[in-house]
Amino acid sequence: MCRPRAYGAGSGLYPGSRDRPERRFTVIDVGNGMKDNRLRLFASAALLMGMAWPGSLCSQSADVAAGPPPSTGGFFPLSEVHRGMTAIAWTVFQGTKPEPMQVEILGVLKGARGPGHDMILAQLHGAKPEYTGVVAGMSGSPVYVGDKLLGSLSYRIGQFSKDPIAGITPIAQMLEVRDIPIAEHTQLAELPRAKQSSPMGEETAFTPMETPLVMSGFHPDAISLWKQKMAGTGLEMVAAGGGAGSKPGKLVSAAAAGIIPGSAVSAQLVRGDLEIAATCTVTYIDPKQLLACGHPFLQAGPVSLPMTATEVIATLASPLNAFKIVNTGQTIGAFTEDRDAAIRGVLGATAHMIPVHIAVRSGQKTRKLSVEVLDLPSLTAQAMLVSLYETLLQTNESAADMSYHVTGSIDVEGYPPSPVDVWAGGGEGLPPQLAAAMLAGDRFQRLYSNGARQGSVRAVNLNVEAIPRRTSVDLESARFTSGNIVHPGDTVTVEATLRPWQQPERNVRVAFKVPARLQAGNLRVLVSDSGTLDRTMSQPRVMPRPVDMETTLTEARNQHTQDRIYISLLVPETQAGMEGQTLSSVPISLANALEPMRAAQDVTLNGESAEPAADAPAGGVLNGFQVLTLRLESGGGVD
Repeated sequence: MCRPRAYGAGSGLYPGSRDRPERRFTVIDVGNGMKDNRLRLFASAALLMGMAWPGSLCSQSADVAAGPPPSTGGFFPLSEVHRGMTAIAWTVFQGTKPEPMQVEILGVLKGARGPGHDMILAQLHGAKPEYTGVVAGMSGSPVYVGDKLLGSLSYRIGQFSKDPIAGITPIAQMLEVRDIPIAEHTQLAELPRAKQSSPMGEETAFTPMETPLVMSGFHPDAISLWKQKMAGTGLEMVAAGGGAGSKPGKLVSAAAAGIIPGSAVSAQLVRGDLEIAATCTVTYIDPKQLLACGHPFLQAGPVSLPMTATEVIATLASPLNAFKIVNTGQTIGAFTEDRDAAIRGVLGATAHMIPVHIAVRSGQKTRKLSVEVLDLPSLTAQAMLVSLYETLLQTNESAADMSYHVTGSIDVEGYPPSPVDVWAGGGEGLPPQLAAAMLAGDRFQRLYSNGARQGSVRAVNLNVEAIPRRTSVDLESARFTSGNIVHPGDTVTVEATLRPWQQPERNVRVAFKVPARLQAGNLRVLVSDSGTLDRTMSQPRVMPRPVDMETTLTEARNQHTQDRIYISLLVPETQAGMEGQTLSSVPISLANALEPMRAAQDVTLNGESAEPAADAPAGGVLNGFQVLTLRLESGGGVD
């Protein structure tokens, strides 16, 4: 008959005992992974061979029912850890209830995590960990010696380790993160963390257990783009999973009440109609906060990321890529610290996210998408890019020859909204969806990464027009319709021949007036696309310096629309550029005053001024330019 046995010192059964029996046999009920008859066979074999039965099925079931000890049970000191100890680790293999794993302590690796930061080396035992190995998403799983918390499973060895050997982050190092004051506002870090490596090579290196990402609602092409952008950060591993569709900003206290040591939790990078979330395991929890992972997420320092409860649907065993398949759940707080030994989440806190609203119009249909993107310099631009790319891929009309016109605004606190107006089409070397996403993302990045920005990004609102054809138009030629000899004050007409993609060429006439102030002589006339005009009006700086917010905003407002043809006069007068503004026909006295500032400040000077004189619709995105020459003669002219 199966009877419970009390753990005791010297019995060889109590976690942490030095007096272990030489032969041990452990049976863990693995649910669907092992049949009852197999359990009975293992139990009979163990009894016949005279093996010790640590805990028996009865006590094992009782342990599972009781769950992991609370975080108030105290902490096991690193100084008392030695080879041969046994412990119990807890993690979720399926559902939301943590399950126990036996842990055999192999020793303490001095300075393995850095100077003065030791790591405990351990081997996992039991049917499930021996079958799955060390699993991505298991990081943070608490390890107990008796009722005292030793630390968290956090590290693995290489990719193809035969035995489930893991590194444990000592709890004392994690508690340093707990004791960081909880601040209402925090400064964000700039650089992502690179993967840790070892001189012995990647196969034998201790690396943090991966925090597998759930990318819910994303097309494979968008996931591939994310992996490319995240290479080397530890966030390129994307696992299967889904999101709960929880409403942004809605905290659920009932979900927080169910979080215990060993529970799975997720940090959301993007949430709403799309979701990107990283999952790990809770090591420690008190009424205000929790510690998880046992290693850094990005080691970004202060962060602000939504924290959710998480359900493990299944645990996938693989020698290359074992991970937990999860569904993120309700929001329970916010992660506020991303440090070397742990990430810290504050229960009930609200994360600061950037609202993004995108409307895509294709024909008579308009599809809207709303997400919130994390506010973290090392990841925000990538998350924004992949979210916009996914939005453009999510349509049956999407094709290689599509064109996209993206307009809208970026609202930064303390500044007027910055306009967005970009075009992208097929045949430009990139898929048009990716090209449009990258161009719009570049406009966002210029503002978001600006070192002079003080206010937060309040919202990004974009409207996308999907056009089922290429919209590129080439400027074939340009000429004056009535000769090139004119007088100041005359009206002159330029006729330009345009060739749309795979369509007949057509002529466009644009009239402009010659300024009456100009003297006799030659006058160059630039017939061009918007890019050529913008480059002509914004000359390269002598000594490039970081551009401040005011200059960036001014440049964005002054950019010319890509679907028009422009006529500009290249007047032989000084042109100055400063703080994003172009000043044409600058007096000589002012030019002389600005000359000493060219090297020290954001000032450019050019001996020729570009003055936009007229423009007209091009019927698509114009490419090309041509310079014509007028001969100005003194006296009255004939229009």
